[in-house]
Amino acid sequence: MKAQTVQELTTINGPVKGMVEAALEETGGLLRLAPCWVPRSFLQPGKRLKLHPDDLYAYGLNRGGIDERWFASTTPAANDNREPDEGLSYVVAGKERFTLQQAVDECGATLIGEAIWNKYSKWPVYSKFFDNMGPIPHHMHQNAEQAALVGQEGKPESYYFPPQHNNVGNNFPYTFMGLEPGTSREQVRRCLENWNRGDNGILDLSRAYRLKPGTGWLIDPCLLHAPGSLCTYEPQWGSDVFGMYQSLVEGREVPWDLLVKDMPKDKHRDLDFIVDQLDWEGNTDPHFKENHYLEPIPVADTASQGYVDRWIVYGRIKGFQFFTAKELTVDPGQKCTIRDNGAYGLIVTQGQGKMNNLTLDCPKLIRFNQLTQDEVFATESAAKAGVTFENTSTTDPLVVLRYFGPEVNPEAPEVGAYAR
Repeated sequence: MKAQTVQELTTINGPVKGMVEAALEETGGLLRLAPCWVPRSFLQPGKRLKLHPDDLYAYGLNRGGIDERWFASTTPAANDNREPDEGLSYVVAGKERFTLQQAVDECGATLIGEAIWNKYSKWPVYSKFFDNMGPIPHHMHQNAEQAALVGQEGKPESYYFPPQHNNVGNNFPYTFMGLEPGTSREQVRRCLENWNRGDNGILDLSRAYRLKPGTGWLIDPCLLHAPGSLCTYEPQWGSDVFGMYQSLVEGREVPWDLLVKDMPKDKHRDLDFIVDQLDWEGNTDPHFKENHYLEPIPVADTASQGYVDRWIVYGRIKGFQFFTAKELTVDPGQKCTIRDNGAYGLIVTQGQGKMNNLTLDCPKLIRFNQLTQDEVFATESAAKAGVTFENTSTTDPLVVLRYFGPEVNPEAPEVGAYAR
């Protein structure tokens, strides 16, 4: 059967509330989402997103290769020369489509719940697959106060390395994180002074950790990190701010503009200001891994019932739970009903089945404009009532990842709980 494409849909720019309500009634509180592809001009795609190789540069060579797929996103991508809707997920309802952002704007608490709607008036988080051939520059994401100086929001984030998307580790499956204990501000300032001399040496001040499929990390704002080459599932705050502190990566220049793009213009050459954007105590923490590394923790002992739900992203940053995520595995031929505390975005990483009466199917290869059956947004009311997952395969497990908004899961573990 020929796959449905975006070109066959009508894009709705007017009111969508009626269409949203009809779709929710039909599916038991679920919205089908289309793939949302995002390019990065300064990175090389890792080719594990299941995007057809002929479509890696679908936005044009000048825009860079597609190395990210965003999930349930209402956050625009902060790319130069971007498309007007770049980074925004689309809801597919019959032969029509509209952005999830439109749906949330009009339906508010019906989709994301009263607590999140009343506090944020938007869906304030998103997740993505981040997939590169090699490492990316050592960088940080500003905190809320720093980002507010340029009218943006801060960005904590988290990582999980799904085994299904990491059959190969690519060029550098290690991530430099933070700075060696004892590193001085003067040493980092000297790296900035040496920006145009080639490799500015920032990695000489850091420490690399080997990345392991099936594990993850929780990363505070203002912490330096140079993500390695595993394909990464990244629940994060709905912002795209960053500052790159490394001048050369695998022989590729990192423009100074990517260091200061989210800093006040009058501070773009103020090296002391730029150094002070870093969380010094956090970056030089001698127990960095202990305070940030995550391993999956089962929600409950349900393996005998044919399924296992596991926490894959958990923990708090300065006492606040920005996001959490779970991985559900349903055995072949099994069915389960999962109740959650809040709305979530879902992506299928393996297998096929059903979610209420929506078909789930993990594609093997996706064309750029092709619609898929692997991504869903679940409303808070549906999550609380319970969503039924059924694995219709007799051979393969059904595996789905789902991420949640702020303070939704107070019962989630704290960082380090896996070791207890």
